[in-house]
Amino acid sequence: MPNLFRLGVLAVGLALARAGLIDETRARRTTELAWPRIVTGIARMSKNAVDVAMVGVAVGSSAIAGVGIAGPFWGLAFAIGGGIAGGTIALVSQRYGADAYDELGQAVRTSAFLVVIASLPLVAVFWTYGPQLVGLLSSDPEVVRLGGDYLRLVGFGIPLAGLNLVGSRVLVGSDDAYTAMVVRAGGAVANVVINAVLIFGLGMGVEGAALGTVLSNAAVTAAFALGLTFGRLPGAGRFPVTVDPVGGYVDRATARDLIAIGAPVMGRNLVWTVAEIPMFAILDIFGSDVVSAFVIARRVWGLLNTPGWGFGLASSSLVGQELGTGDESTAEAYGRDIIRFSVAVYIVSAAVVFAFAGPIVEAFVDDPTGPEVPIAVDLVRVACVAIVLQGVSGGAAGPLDAAGDTRWPFASQALGMFGVSIPLVLVGALTPLGIYGLYLAFLAETAVPAALNYYRFRSGAWKAVSREYRPEAGRADD
Repeated sequence: MPNLFRLGVLAVGLALARAGLIDETRARRTTELAWPRIVTGIARMSKNAVDVAMVGVAVGSSAIAGVGIAGPFWGLAFAIGGGIAGGTIALVSQRYGADAYDELGQAVRTSAFLVVIASLPLVAVFWTYGPQLVGLLSSDPEVVRLGGDYLRLVGFGIPLAGLNLVGSRVLVGSDDAYTAMVVRAGGAVANVVINAVLIFGLGMGVEGAALGTVLSNAAVTAAFALGLTFGRLPGAGRFPVTVDPVGGYVDRATARDLIAIGAPVMGRNLVWTVAEIPMFAILDIFGSDVVSAFVIARRVWGLLNTPGWGFGLASSSLVGQELGTGDESTAEAYGRDIIRFSVAVYIVSAAVVFAFAGPIVEAFVDDPTGPEVPIAVDLVRVACVAIVLQGVSGGAAGPLDAAGDTRWPFASQALGMFGVSIPLVLVGALTPLGIYGLYLAFLAETAVPAALNYYRFRSGAWKAVSREYRPEAGRADD
């Protein structure tokens, strides 16, 4: 099955190459880095769906609500870890391209140190105030109890989830997305199995779901640590780089670079998590049917957006490697080709979902004649149009991330969401514009960052920014 994804993505790339729109060699290299990340994303999303289904069957709808409300707090793990990992892939890819392996190892160790230091306070807060945090978003005592129990335990997985993101980005930045896929997708499968044992076998309910998440993340962290230390991992094969685990972890210059690059990535990851609060508050004005339709559309959106995860990381790696050697023209060529490649894949997947929007929405509901269904179908079709613009936005952000120019994508995402998208929903709720405000909000969420990120990419300013973060071997030629 995973090979079908690779062949499908490659077919689109080769078609573009035959049309003279991208270079065939770059299409093949991009495919090899992108498809494993796409599969990993699908595995993760499927695991999340199965987890929710398990607690729903075992405990009931209150457990689903509690775990769902705890979700944004757990999402902080990916905001923090993903932010630091954004700096990791920029530094690692440039050092890998320049054969500066000592500096590469320092970047990895410092990344791991920062993830642990940044995430430990959250572990303490979630353990101490889990129920109170869930209570901020729900007045149902049972939902608060179950969600609080889940959050208190799952919080211990936050440092581990962050370390997993760093480990994955080290491999992708070193031209090996396949091994990262094997390790992380394997962890997702293990999570489902462990949860089944804990939830149904031992009757642990939401606490079993939380503990399963922690244990599976611990296993993945151990796998990355062993592979990077010894250069290989049974079942996953050889790793492209090794890292000395007893070297220095605190290097101020490296930490400054990681924070400067990673903080905007962290902010970008937080945009949607933070935006959920005012968005749902405004949607409540429309009524529960619109809220339900919106939730369904966002789930479909998440599935549609998985190609962007692959292309974004492929761009960060390949562009970063060329920047590490000082070859800015080839770096720009990779960035341009990946944007076109990404948009083409999004068009294909969006066209399929657009055509089957009705049956897809009906798969999420018990009653296919419910009032939320036609609203959700329309929202999904709008999402299919908007997701193509996400291909431009994410594709253009990849070279900026590789260069360390991460403030621009963060600002564009925040402006699109808080400056345009949410205000459009509010206008729709308070004026005759109505539901069309929500449709426009979907488009604005991607159109604004697409325009701004592409403008920044075309300006070439990101190449100058990259010179501040390149390894010494690359800077010598500047």
